[in-house]
Amino acid sequence: MSGVILRHTFAPPNNSRLGHLCGPLDAHLRRIEEALGVKIAHRHEQFKVDGPKASAQRAMDVLQALYEIAQRPIDAAVVQLTLAGDGSMSDEDSAMLVTRRADLRARTPTQALYLDNIAKHDITFGIGPAGTGKTYLAVACAVDALERAAVQRIVLTRPAVEAGERLGFLPGDLTQKVDPYLRPLYDALYDLMGYEKVQKAFERNALEIAPLAFMRGRTLNNAFVILDEAQNTTVEQMKMFLTRIGFGAKAVVTGDVSQIDLPKQQLSGLIDAERVLRRVNGISITHFTSADVVRHPLVAKIVDAYDGQRKRSGAH
Repeated sequence: MSGVILRHTFAPPNNSRLGHLCGPLDAHLRRIEEALGVKIAHRHEQFKVDGPKASAQRAMDVLQALYEIAQRPIDAAVVQLTLAGDGSMSDEDSAMLVTRRADLRARTPTQALYLDNIAKHDITFGIGPAGTGKTYLAVACAVDALERAAVQRIVLTRPAVEAGERLGFLPGDLTQKVDPYLRPLYDALYDLMGYEKVQKAFERNALEIAPLAFMRGRTLNNAFVILDEAQNTTVEQMKMFLTRIGFGAKAVVTGDVSQIDLPKQQLSGLIDAERVLRRVNGISITHFTSADVVRHPLVAKIVDAYDGQRKRSGAH
């Protein structure tokens, strides 16, 4: 492999830390090699990285960052998140949010821009593939705003059923019918606030999760409102949602235009809103790509593969 060879000795030597750094059968090292196009060799605490200069330096920075948290075994997700982070972006540069997750921060430049846009605009669109943190970071901003008393409540909503609202085919009452489609929002809240705090917020009406159809006719003042899975709204639903925003409110709209489940002849409200509102002051639009994916590394490759296929099909 052509390029530079960087050497580093982790001191003081600590076999337990080194084991956690390398992972089972050096799995973490192999993940770093694949992601950055480098070759990593080590003998005890002495490490050697061979590859293009910038990639080799990035790999060494990742190794150092992981070694600092290697008091206990390192999960593969942590390795991927560290790789996704921008080496030029320090903790001080990224927004600090008040949530239960003390380690929560932007992992990519686009995520940092997204958080900045949410802070500075009353309405923010986050558009991009799965796994880029669009919804999770929006919920984190909402929790932060509630904790700081910047808003009085959080309202989370999404289309109740992706491929048309066929609720009658599901068992149970209306709440039980729509609950599976709102579950990802619950999961994010539990992670960011804790189960007990979420339940107490529901009890005092500081937290509401509801299907989009429940938003009609309302005005949401002093609230942080999130519309998730917005690619599956109709043009009329999107307009209805955006005109619910009241005084002291902030709204975030998230969606992935590559996963639209509407009937083929129906225009997505998210695509239409991006076209209509792109020049409206006070509204920001953040576009994510596969480079911002912070899930399993294969997710980014899957996103790129489908995007490539879609472009080739369009060309024909």
